[in-house]
Amino acid sequence: MIQITLFLLLGFLAIGLPVAGVLGLLGFVLDGLFSTMPLTRAFGEVTWTSSNSFLLMSIPLFILLGEILLRSGIADRMYDAMSAWLAWLPGGLMHSNVGTCAVFAATCGSSAATAATVATVALPQMKKHGYNHRLFLGSLASGGTLGILIPPSINMIIYGALTDTSVPRLYLAGIIPGLLLAFLFMGVIFVVCLVRPEMGGKKHASSWDQRISALPDLLPPLVIFLVVIISIYAGIATATESAALGVIAAMALAWMRGRVNRRFFQEIFAGTMKTTAMVMLILMMAAFLNFVMGGIGLTAKVSSFVSDLQLSKYQLLVAVVIFYIILGCFMETLSIMVTTLPVIVPIMVRAGFDPVWFGIMVIILIEMALITPPVGVNLYVIQGVRNEGELSDVIIGSIPFVAMMLVLIVLLAIFPSLALFLPSIGKT
Repeated sequence: MIQITLFLLLGFLAIGLPVAGVLGLLGFVLDGLFSTMPLTRAFGEVTWTSSNSFLLMSIPLFILLGEILLRSGIADRMYDAMSAWLAWLPGGLMHSNVGTCAVFAATCGSSAATAATVATVALPQMKKHGYNHRLFLGSLASGGTLGILIPPSINMIIYGALTDTSVPRLYLAGIIPGLLLAFLFMGVIFVVCLVRPEMGGKKHASSWDQRISALPDLLPPLVIFLVVIISIYAGIATATESAALGVIAAMALAWMRGRVNRRFFQEIFAGTMKTTAMVMLILMMAAFLNFVMGGIGLTAKVSSFVSDLQLSKYQLLVAVVIFYIILGCFMETLSIMVTTLPVIVPIMVRAGFDPVWFGIMVIILIEMALITPPVGVNLYVIQGVRNEGELSDVIIGSIPFVAMMLVLIVLLAIFPSLALFLPSIGKT
């Protein structure tokens, strides 16, 4: 049963069916092959129940928040401000790439939107200042992945909804690993450009007056981050309500910049509806597939198979990490989460792992999937914005940053408190 399910899943994906179609079709096929009762009769109830959660209302709101920031021009001035403060380091504007992605991630929640927005601003500087193209492109693709680790994060909301884990605790757990990963990315740029100065382009220095005058351009993302995060932990708002407050704050900032007009509204609402429809359809089809897998006993068979392997706690962790790395090469991140988490998380919790800690591990592994070929979304996003050269340049440039993600995974395994320290404070 397990082998047939994997064969069908990979086969449907290989012939190019949309992810939502694959999940729904797989549910119907498994029901026809293995169920003794017509589970498909529960299709309407399952899809409705899985899509009317109050928590999931935050997804379109955070998508709308990202669209507002994308269309309002805030990213352009943010990048210039980061350049003023970071471009003096070996590696120059590549540090600005990572820094801007980290700051933008704290307001956006979407990896692809973060990568596309910062790349649009940064890529014209690559040729102008003589940077090594591969490393520069890699810094943008990997920096964009911070959008799902530094809160607020759409993927954390999905993890929380699928595993019944506290989203506010996940948000707290993502802060230190997210900042640490940003510093690891900047560290690898620093070392590479220290050893190979020609890869770091021309020196780009700014005066202290320029740096001080650029500080106000870093305030908009900070304001939105504080509105979203503080409203949750001060008990003012739930995660969904905080997303709505973030949208209001972002709209106010866009209005202050004179960007609000009819075309602005058309673009942000069209982008939000398109992305929300895709995400929610995948979640609904995944819920039906998980219902069918539970009904035919597949979930229990997978749990029994893992138990029979008699792996130790950390052998199991290594096996799961390898599983996600391999899966990330062939599947899109959202489909990985919705098809694996309902099965994997209960196994890991029974093995003694904290679900919040494991959630951060999964998010990092999902980040890695965004920049590993052949299905790494951020690789295609950066290449699409670049619109010249070979995709292989982006892939090769991302390799050092994939290594840094592996370093962070090892650090989290050795020091779980990196993820659990802030949530433990939040509980007290």
